[in-house]
Amino acid sequence: MANHATTRAGESHGSARSYNIGFALSAILTVIPFALIMHPVLSRPATLLLAVAFAVAQLVVQLVFFLHMNRSSEGGWNLISFVFTLVILFIIVALSVWIIWSMHYNMMIN
Repeated sequence: MANHATTRAGESHGSARSYNIGFALSAILTVIPFALIMHPVLSRPATLLLAVAFAVAQLVVQLVFFLHMNRSSEGGWNLISFVFTLVILFIIVALSVWIIWSMHYNMMIN
């Protein structure tokens, strides 16, 4: 018998092995940027770019291994709702930054 649970649709919710792989990848994707920042060997922009790239990679690892987002039918709806959440979050943050910058700019003129 397999070492994982399934949903009514027969989808796997992961096994101890997949959780361990996800944990190991997350730890590696955390330690490398931490070391790059604590012991700078690259320029600041390159270090920042690498840290952001590792953060995006870790986001993907977390979504796949821990939230079980995949291309299956049920996972597709999860992915769509996640993307919708990201779009709304981006709109809120972008408009907030625009409003704050606009207020700062208009107050500095006077």
